[in-house]
Amino acid sequence: MTKADEMMRNETQKDLRYLTLLSKKFPTVAEACTEIINLEAILDLPKGTEHFLTDIHGEYEAFQHVLKNASGSVSRKVDEIFGQTLRASEKKELCTLIYYPEEKLKLVRATECDIEDWYGITLHQLIRVARTVSSKYTRSKVSKALPPAFAYIMQELLHESLSEPKQEYVNVIISTIIEIGRADHFIIALCELIQRLTIDSLHIVGDIFDRGPGAHIILDTLLKYHDIDVQWGNHDILWMGAACGNEACIANVLRMALRYGNLLTIEDGYGINLLPLATFAMDVYGDDECEMFMPTATAMAHSDKTNRLLAKMQKAIAIMQFKIEGHIIDRHPEYEMEERKLLHQINYEDGTIVMKGNVQELRDKNLPTIDPADPYKLTDEELKVMRKLRHSFVNSDKMRKHMRWLYAKGSLYLVRNSNLMFHASMPLNEDGSFMKVRVHDEEYCGKELFDKVDAVVRAAYYGDPTNENHQRDVDYMWYLWCGPHSPFFDKDKMTNFEKYFIADKELKKEKKGHYYTLRNEYDICVKVLKEFGLEGPHAHIINGHVPVKVAKGEEPVKAGGKLLVIDGGFSKAYQSETGIAGYTLIYHSRGLQLVQHEPFQSTQKAIEEGVDIISNRFVLEFTSNRMRVRDTDIGAELIGQINDLKKLLCAYRMGWIKEKE
Repeated sequence: MTKADEMMRNETQKDLRYLTLLSKKFPTVAEACTEIINLEAILDLPKGTEHFLTDIHGEYEAFQHVLKNASGSVSRKVDEIFGQTLRASEKKELCTLIYYPEEKLKLVRATECDIEDWYGITLHQLIRVARTVSSKYTRSKVSKALPPAFAYIMQELLHESLSEPKQEYVNVIISTIIEIGRADHFIIALCELIQRLTIDSLHIVGDIFDRGPGAHIILDTLLKYHDIDVQWGNHDILWMGAACGNEACIANVLRMALRYGNLLTIEDGYGINLLPLATFAMDVYGDDECEMFMPTATAMAHSDKTNRLLAKMQKAIAIMQFKIEGHIIDRHPEYEMEERKLLHQINYEDGTIVMKGNVQELRDKNLPTIDPADPYKLTDEELKVMRKLRHSFVNSDKMRKHMRWLYAKGSLYLVRNSNLMFHASMPLNEDGSFMKVRVHDEEYCGKELFDKVDAVVRAAYYGDPTNENHQRDVDYMWYLWCGPHSPFFDKDKMTNFEKYFIADKELKKEKKGHYYTLRNEYDICVKVLKEFGLEGPHAHIINGHVPVKVAKGEEPVKAGGKLLVIDGGFSKAYQSETGIAGYTLIYHSRGLQLVQHEPFQSTQKAIEEGVDIISNRFVLEFTSNRMRVRDTDIGAELIGQINDLKKLLCAYRMGWIKEKE
């Protein structure tokens, strides 16, 4: 007996209880051997393509287009397959069909003279694309992705050779599909399959919510996605806090929605009743122009009358927000945010406030709901409004469904295939050491801090409301949104009050934590990666949160390639500042590819004119030897399963476990 055989025997004896359970799934030597062969074969398949997006901010049209075209991966496949055999315009038409099959088919039927000929040519083209994108998967995995109605036919078309004599067999299948009137349905199914197989897994590195009009539409799309994870962003955490019933988070959510003139997600998406807030705002600020609270220049277009109402509602909820935040700060001196309580520092007689030793005149002095003697006390009417708003947020069925999905698929950070993904910041001291941050009664730093924060976020939603410590978990959701040392924020302050009431631009500045500058240093990034167990030349940090201002010469690749900032730039509010529509990242079997996007025009233009997002691809890392499944985290899991199965074989052969009939 060799030394390796002896080691296998010893390990098998130690694991007999587990192996006995495993034998129920693989009750014979033959079945265990078959599974080993299958897993070994999977290990040698090319690595699946990963797609990274971040900072979507409710811009559902641009998001859905990037999802459909896989950041240009679909058009790249089409170009590789058809090369010079199709004109550029024909390849563009084919890509548009793959992205929007139902809509494109309607246009084709209205304009095509010989629709049956078009069907035949197009089906052959789509089958070629589908074969290419399915080639890196096992038949079993492809089979699970097939639509039930066409599963058998698709299996035949994807796996049959196009050479003689099978060509005629394939032609008959296609002609029959056309003859019996199923071509449209089959084309739609094929296009959706191509989209499904082009990307193996999707990573959303934070900020689905706020600014844009359709966060709820984005989440409805993501709920159906085949393999996805989410690393929560600061705007996601704010909404999650609102869903927990945190009134400060609710007020912030509504204030921002009103600021950007976007109530579609609030009202249409989640059915939040804003009538009590609107009625209250009109009663209190009916004669007030609320000039400082008008929707931003990049807000959705509304009539002047609607904008004036939104301004009044925004002012009403902002004042309630400042009051509620004052209460949280009083309850938690450990937050060290006393300086963010500003209402009691106002001189209500002359409408001024002292800030940093200087007297500042308030730009808006009409504050009828604030009692100078008790400025943080909510009026009876404000209490009623907040009670109704809280009830709407906590009891929205759609929001509950989306939030449970965010908790199930999400986390503060994720380590996957040598990449460390988190949205914003790792709190650091000036010297680059991990900052100790107090969470409740103890201090944490580095990975321990991330793990503790993740646990608190879950406790805030799933915890027992009758538990005496539950409220502090719910309160902490607000700290995570705007607290100085929150991994989601990491700035000295959030200057909402100053942006509304103070003219001095210096007082509106928010000083970023040390991470945002130190992350440019190679050694710092290596240190952060090592904290999470990642080392080697192919380990990276992937962040979002901070838009990359290309127009000002900023680069998304930092620290010698160890850190990638891929703020998606989907939000139109940022695009004039950044000069682009942000970045996404593709990680396929050949390496890492950064994709820079131009602003998306519209879905209608994409369908009718074939206008794709103009994207430039930059190769960050390239390997001549394709990465295999064995080189990934899933590969490591499969190797572990193979080792367990080999132990099971040993147990069968030694007679320690009996084969079953």
